[in-house]
Amino acid sequence: MISRRRFLTAGGPWALASLAARGAFGAEDPALRLGQPRPFSFRWLRESARAQARKSYAAAAPAVPELLGRIDYDAVQKIAFRPDHALWHRGPGRFPVRFFHLHKLNMESVRIHVVSDGVAREIGYSPAYFDYGGLDVGQKLPPELGFSGFRIMDGRQKNTDWLAFQGASYFRSSGEDDQYGISARGIAINTALSTREEFPRFTEFWLSDYGPDSPSVAIYARLDGPSVTGAYKFVATKGHGAIVDVAATIYARKDVTRLGIAPLTSMYWYGENNRTYATDWRPEIHDSDGLAMWTGRNEHIWRPLINPRTVRTNSYLDMNPKGFGLMQRDRDFASYQDDGAFYNRRPGVWVEPQGDWGEGAVQLVEIPTRDEVHDNIVAFWQPKRKIGAGGAIRIFYRLYWRNDEPHPPANLGRVVATRIGQGGIPGQIDPKNNSKRKFVIDFQGGPLTAMAARYDVNPMITASRGKIDNAYVIRIVGTNRWRALFDLAIAGKEPIDLRCFLRLGDRTLTETWLYQYLP
Repeated sequence: MISRRRFLTAGGPWALASLAARGAFGAEDPALRLGQPRPFSFRWLRESARAQARKSYAAAAPAVPELLGRIDYDAVQKIAFRPDHALWHRGPGRFPVRFFHLHKLNMESVRIHVVSDGVAREIGYSPAYFDYGGLDVGQKLPPELGFSGFRIMDGRQKNTDWLAFQGASYFRSSGEDDQYGISARGIAINTALSTREEFPRFTEFWLSDYGPDSPSVAIYARLDGPSVTGAYKFVATKGHGAIVDVAATIYARKDVTRLGIAPLTSMYWYGENNRTYATDWRPEIHDSDGLAMWTGRNEHIWRPLINPRTVRTNSYLDMNPKGFGLMQRDRDFASYQDDGAFYNRRPGVWVEPQGDWGEGAVQLVEIPTRDEVHDNIVAFWQPKRKIGAGGAIRIFYRLYWRNDEPHPPANLGRVVATRIGQGGIPGQIDPKNNSKRKFVIDFQGGPLTAMAARYDVNPMITASRGKIDNAYVIRIVGTNRWRALFDLAIAGKEPIDLRCFLRLGDRTLTETWLYQYLP
């Protein structure tokens, strides 16, 4: 344990007066070290980020890499933050905040402040905050080490959290079913280009609560990277899942080739549409199974995810999109059979633009993977207008961390499954015609729910190449699902873009299914 003398004489801005802090700053426990008070506002943070963009980028260096390198994955599992040292553990906010220790995979520290009534005080690191689980490294770390991030707890006397910020500009929520999975980022820079992707990072945070009766917490963040700086305000609200309102201003140090707004990062290894990739006994493994889009033209689209052989980037042009998100629609435990990772509980994230976003595209990047460890799916909005050196862009949007989209169309059926197999008659493989593939798409909900079985529902199918035949629609016996089936005769090895929706007469019954098939 750190000695009281060493604690009081830690130097820098940590004055003895910080021990007497009380009230809204959350320092009722005198062991919480707070720095000197300084004025704070979001306007000041924006101006600071603007000024920072005029200076050359200087990457932060890890404080003690040789010591932090000893804290590997197994070691960091033993290090626990002491609950009685949490910010707001006695109020006034409903949600105490605990801090993450630096370790081998997160060596760059972030500065964290608490804000009350326009005044900010930095929270100083102390090894006394942590139980090191028998590791001796805590006694050797410097007193100004810092933290790697923070997590917002579900409430007082609870050891679970609902929101966490850690690493680069990543953050995530546990959603409705208290299960982490998909992540969001502050910004994406040059993703999936021939040049190396940049990962700007949140270097500094300011935390403010809204009082004991509020379900919300305000988080301000400074972004810094080789090409951009930024000022962010997040208003995170816990309720039906979590909602995070984002307001940000991005300043460019230099020209940005590909700017990704509201980027989401997920994992897709295999599912019912690509079982040939499965080397594991579990039926499906993915954090998300599709990209959902609600376009500015009011079209609802579902694009099942794939695990490609090479990096694939698809752009879906739009004007003032109403929303998009990476979702986990299949929430049946039987589909995964995993009682450890609980993929059926993973939340989706829906991005809802605030104001007009203008012209641009939702971009989907799919990266090959052979396991479930690496995130290989990225989705974001790329504005048509480029941001050049000295330029700036302001963005506003809302993130919903939920099991389903927040505004599903009541008048349309939705895609619930995609399967692919040998074309022709099931169970009868024709060696003379093995170039055919059969696509089976299940739809459910909307007008399909109460519709009796009939044979005049038409699948409206288009393909970028190849020939479509044997197309028809049936209601699956004993369910309220409807199934579209068709064969695709394939020639060549280039990707084939497919599109399908159901129609009865001149009435559209379902959202649009999009797919990119890789022969």
